[in-house]
Amino acid sequence: MLLGLGLNLNKGGFVKIPYYAVLANEFKARVESDGGSVENLSCLKKDLKVLNPIKPPAFTGLLNDYSGAAAAYSLRLLDNTYTGNAITVRRSSDNTTQAIGFVNNELDTASLETFAGSGDAFVTTWYDQSGNGFDVTQTTAGNQPQIVSSGSTITEGSKPIIDFDGSNDYLLNAGSISYNGGVSWYSVQRLDSVSSTKRIWSDDIIGVQGYNQFFSQSPHKINDNGTGIESVTFNSLTANTRQLNSFNFDDSNGAYNYAIDGSNTSATKSGWTGPIGTSGTANVGIMSAGNGGQYGDGKLQELIIYPNDQSTNRTGIETNINDHYSIY
Repeated sequence: MLLGLGLNLNKGGFVKIPYYAVLANEFKARVESDGGSVENLSCLKKDLKVLNPIKPPAFTGLLNDYSGAAAAYSLRLLDNTYTGNAITVRRSSDNTTQAIGFVNNELDTASLETFAGSGDAFVTTWYDQSGNGFDVTQTTAGNQPQIVSSGSTITEGSKPIIDFDGSNDYLLNAGSISYNGGVSWYSVQRLDSVSSTKRIWSDDIIGVQGYNQFFSQSPHKINDNGTGIESVTFNSLTANTRQLNSFNFDDSNGAYNYAIDGSNTSATKSGWTGPIGTSGTANVGIMSAGNGGQYGDGKLQELIIYPNDQSTNRTGIETNINDHYSIY
């Protein structure tokens, strides 16, 4: 009997037997030889027809399900249409750089470690997967955050992570984001310290206090259409603990919600007149160039920024992120 073809050789020649019938009868025979029974062979055949053609579902990323991000940085693939790299790194042995992409929708750590050898590797560019080209870069070697230490990828929860030293590491000049109706952002980080001067990211006008100053400790500050800097208070993040952090703001009425590991607090900014003011350049791990001492202190796996209020999608976005990183 040729199972792959669903044929049975008889004296009269080849007689076609439905493939699922062959499988069902063989399964029935094995069950009965073990002392069991199959109650309904017809149902079993139908079950096999359903199960046999099943294939793994096509990959869909977070940005496929929740589109419209202004900028999206991650060490996993976020969009099945994105064909670029995750990061470019510099190795310590000879300062050579190399772009590192994805394998099975995650950072290609094998290529990363092969490139780094037994030394260290530092991020020179973290690519924006949103399609807007807001890549963040750092050309000064001493200011580049680290991703490989002594030949091994730095990880948190078994996933690669970028380490900002809190002293001078940052990635700069993603470009000017155009906001429309608010702002939302989602980040996965493990902070070494929390402070009102430690930036996870910011969108600042150089020489001005800033527009979106997203600290690792309360408060956030938002530019109220150029009329002043408004503070939004929330529960602070925790040091030495990996957390999923989200913030969603509606600039039509000042309503906002802030969540740590899915636990949400909602409030309204009193006196908000909106809309959000003009943006400058969005930077990761610093307020802006020339504002020394206000650096991010800790490790970052993912940062996604939306130019509007994503409150209605918050739970779905958080679930997608937590399903991948297993944070809580």
